[in-house]
Amino acid sequence: MNDMTSMDGLRIPQPLNLIAGEWVPSRSGRVMPVVSPIDGGQFAQIADSDAEDIEQAVASARAAFAEGPWATLSAAERGRLLARLAARILEEAEPLARLETKDNGKPIKQSRADMTILARYFEFYGGAADKFHGELIPFLEGYDVAMYREPHGVVGVILPWNYPAQQIGRSVAPALAMGNTVVLKPSEDACLSGLRIAQLALEVGFPAGVFNVVTGRGDVVGKALSEHRGVDFLSFTGSPEVGTLVQIAAAKNYVGCTLELGGKSPQLVFEDADLAAALPVLVNALVQNAGQTCSAGSRVLVQRSIYDRVVVELKTRFEAIEVGPSDESVIMGPLISAKQQQRVERYIAEADAPVIARGRIGSAAAAEGFYVAPVVFGPCDPASTIAQEEIFGPVLCVIPFDDEAEAVAIANGTDYGLVAALWTRDGARQKRVAKALHCGQVFINNYGAAGGVELPFGGVRKSGHGREKGFVALQEFSRIKTVVNHYG
Repeated sequence: MNDMTSMDGLRIPQPLNLIAGEWVPSRSGRVMPVVSPIDGGQFAQIADSDAEDIEQAVASARAAFAEGPWATLSAAERGRLLARLAARILEEAEPLARLETKDNGKPIKQSRADMTILARYFEFYGGAADKFHGELIPFLEGYDVAMYREPHGVVGVILPWNYPAQQIGRSVAPALAMGNTVVLKPSEDACLSGLRIAQLALEVGFPAGVFNVVTGRGDVVGKALSEHRGVDFLSFTGSPEVGTLVQIAAAKNYVGCTLELGGKSPQLVFEDADLAAALPVLVNALVQNAGQTCSAGSRVLVQRSIYDRVVVELKTRFEAIEVGPSDESVIMGPLISAKQQQRVERYIAEADAPVIARGRIGSAAAAEGFYVAPVVFGPCDPASTIAQEEIFGPVLCVIPFDDEAEAVAIANGTDYGLVAALWTRDGARQKRVAKALHCGQVFINNYGAAGGVELPFGGVRKSGHGREKGFVALQEFSRIKTVVNHYG
């Protein structure tokens, strides 16, 4: 990006959109403040765009898809571009991570890990671009039948603020690998790394109009993108309420969409579990990114025979957590905004279960920052608000159960179904319970699998539909054409 400012050694993007390979202000000229969750202070601005900017970006993406060099680029050449972008991200990983932490508030160690995973997405889909083939279908004598996989065209990608960089890799990389062009609408609460990644894509040779970025408010820019008749497919990650609106908009335009809408993910701890292995994971699956993770392990279901022992261990571990600014030693930073901070604090204040443990906000945390100490409640009623609703903060519910059937019933007893884990050394139970859980991913004696770029990810029910990650994402970002040739 030509116009950058410097702050504390960071390269801060200017309030511009990327459209047709050019950095341009919003058509209205309006801008929005960017506030750091670490101290509540404004440190940058972004373009406050509207439907006119989306109109321009979609037209740019359409022209690049239909007429530009992208339309004639081979899958192998697309793959090489993605691989070059992966390498460039790794070169810029440290400044990108520092920018992400300033913008999003997450600990610097997490931001560094996010950049590694982001690069891995572009590596993976760069390698996969020319390896996702169609099929020949045996048919009647005298016929050849081929099933082709083709790009949708223009893909609208609407992303949340909790993993800004990672989720660009998760959605944009497979869309581009399949030959689509993209209009990205990042969250107004954390989009600076997205703007910088788009700049890197230009630097490594992506043609103009292939990857467009428009910033602004979700209810204006996100709405305009999801409703635009020039968009051929939508990828949305966010709340169920907004996801419903995106799906309605897609249906009105007769296009498909993938929706990843969050969860209330359970971890089932049976009496034969290896607690030494399980306990650190139970804690980290909740406090990572301050609980602002769709797949956060926000419910821990513990067999009653070991409940007291697990509670003592959780109490010790959570009371040792000190929340603070996102330096090298901190494992949990602030929430994204004052609005989110107030939302989480309201859930905590209104919880109707005993407090098992609280962490603490460290002395280095600025009073103006958006900090909330982690809280563990239990025993919790499985039907209670804090055990049913996605809080999206560092709030853990501990729920006792007596037997396997009850554990499964509680685990499946919410509107969500994204991720679950079970901790047991009983091989037969592993298979029974994994099969019985209603969700998109099940982890046995682990959780999360280090980002799992190769592992299909998505949910059921209120957690959404469709799958991203792995080769399955290439199916989502493509459509099938069947060609029947009668040669006889």
